[in-house]
Amino acid sequence: MGPKSEARPFFDTNILVYVTSQDPACAGAARDLLAGGGIVSVQVLNEFTSTARRKLGFTWDELREFIGIICSNNEVVPVTLETHEKGRALAERFRLNIFDGLIIAAAQLAGCTILYSEDMHHGLTIDGLSIRNPFVVR
Repeated sequence: MGPKSEARPFFDTNILVYVTSQDPACAGAARDLLAGGGIVSVQVLNEFTSTARRKLGFTWDELREFIGIICSNNEVVPVTLETHEKGRALAERFRLNIFDGLIIAAAQLAGCTILYSEDMHHGLTIDGLSIRNPFVVR
């Protein structure tokens, strides 16, 4: 596992999707998080690409621009065989879907202690990685 990156959180795909939200509070919160910088995986970029094209109506040019902005302000980590094996083990151990397991594995391998995600269990900590929903009203 890499060095701890508490100051550099990991962002799940839904944080990128929320930038485009019609809800100004959610869109603003997502933009603020991403503007602070952090880490995403190639999986996150792939999932966002699929959602942006299928559900959000992004053109290829709009997608290229959006992904460029994300990549310029955030570290992008690869999905490796190690990520796959760790993600598969996490999915089995915690009864997650494989894609959530891969996101958690990528965050852990990057040394992150915070994973921002809207659709995982807010407050859950898995092996030192705290999952936080930034849209939960405190």
